[in-house]
Amino acid sequence: MSHKVMHICLSHGWGGLEMYPARIIPELTRQGDEVHGLALAGSRVAASLIDVGVTPVTVASKARALLAVPRLLGYLRTQRIGVLHCHKSSDLRLGALLVTLMPGLRLFFTDHMGVTRPKKDFYHRWVYGRVTTLFSISDATRQRNLAAFPLPAERIQRLYLGIDPAPYASCLTTPARQALRDILHIPSGAVAIGLPGRLTAGKGQTVWIEALKSLHTHLPNLAWHGVLIGGLHADEGSDEAYVAQLHKRVSALGLDARITFTGFRGDLPRVFEALDIVCVPSRNEAFGLTVIEAMAAAKPVIGAASGAIPELIDAETGRLAPPGDADAWATAMAELAADAALRERLGAAARKRVQQHFTLTAHVEALRRAYQA
Repeated sequence: MSHKVMHICLSHGWGGLEMYPARIIPELTRQGDEVHGLALAGSRVAASLIDVGVTPVTVASKARALLAVPRLLGYLRTQRIGVLHCHKSSDLRLGALLVTLMPGLRLFFTDHMGVTRPKKDFYHRWVYGRVTTLFSISDATRQRNLAAFPLPAERIQRLYLGIDPAPYASCLTTPARQALRDILHIPSGAVAIGLPGRLTAGKGQTVWIEALKSLHTHLPNLAWHGVLIGGLHADEGSDEAYVAQLHKRVSALGLDARITFTGFRGDLPRVFEALDIVCVPSRNEAFGLTVIEAMAAAKPVIGAASGAIPELIDAETGRLAPPGDADAWATAMAELAADAALRERLGAAARKRVQQHFTLTAHVEALRRAYQA
């Protein structure tokens, strides 16, 4: 059964939440749905929807969205849209109002961030009372959702995120891989230890840098190079003051020549090919999309033993370390850096796990079943 769906994301930011609609729309379309979008005018979300073939309805601001309710209702009726899917909790106010004024609409919400406080007052009971299904992107997130939201358990569904593993398969020739490593300033023969993601405090770059210093101190003869992957500016989702702190700390530890700040890279699957180990020390990931991306690239991942990451990694596919313990991270790095065969074995198992459990095709199939139910 096909559905007519409008994805709503009224955000000027740019992170995993904002990228999600454009990531899944091609697969939704391939599986037979007709997809529409609502975004802020001039936002990267709006541009990303256009890039995947959806011309979004736009509003100037969230406040203007409420004023545009009559126009939006007219659009929904004309296009015969039956499903709304929100991705920011602040957008649910608009979604709930549209559902109230247009009986028959079904409202879905994905909690991409992981709720941090209870939402059971009168206003939130009204808003969430109109949500057909709330999607939790991990078991850890679902447990928090069950405690925080005024919804019965049967209306809170765990739905793991997924990716297309194909772009992450190795495709670089040996010379091309070496050329990319040269661009990233990785010395010949060095074990490349990468950390991809937004440069913000919650992503754990500080503990990663301290772990690399510990690695250098305890194994001075080990050849390694750190690669910090992520935009350096606010419009790329990063905290510029925090980026400056990272640069300062790297210099203070004498690691300027041992750590590359790549800036934003649009070729992350290829960058993964240049790495030997991937680290994801985020303190409280609601899911961990970067984890499964690195796994799909057949890379062993060291992940934080917190949030949802332990649901993705086990001893057969990578390693876990306490999120704030730099020495524990250094120990895990040292184990993998010293054993190329272990890295290859873990990486192969990691890619297989993604293919079995975390594909975009399976994610969208489950999403469409929820729309239909």
